[in-house]
Amino acid sequence: MNQPYLSFLLLFGFVTFNAFLLIGLSHLLAPRRPTALKDMPYESGMPPLGDAHERFSVKFYLVAMLFIVFDIETVFLIPWGAIFFGGATGVGGAGGPSTGFLLLEMLVFMFILAVGYVYIWKRGALEWD
Repeated sequence: MNQPYLSFLLLFGFVTFNAFLLIGLSHLLAPRRPTALKDMPYESGMPPLGDAHERFSVKFYLVAMLFIVFDIETVFLIPWGAIFFGGATGVGGAGGPSTGFLLLEMLVFMFILAVGYVYIWKRGALEWD
């Protein structure tokens, strides 16, 4: 019963062992010559300015979340397009959804997204001050 998993477990054990071995060896054998300059954070060749724990505006996170929401929209559009335009599944086959239903479903989805987009636009969420 466990025969199919034996090769996977052996490979997993070998990879885990090698990972710990290489990390441990690099930790033990790496040269250490700490200086004040080496302990400073690297800021693309510029001397660091200010504190590393600066607060970001809430608008930054709001725009990031909106990007994720509208980016996920494309994840739903790709399989819909493959089915709607007759990809490998063959629309209209045994028990498949009709083309009219698929079009209506996507129009409702796009309408909901458009309402959300207009709402966030009117609320000023896309304005960067």
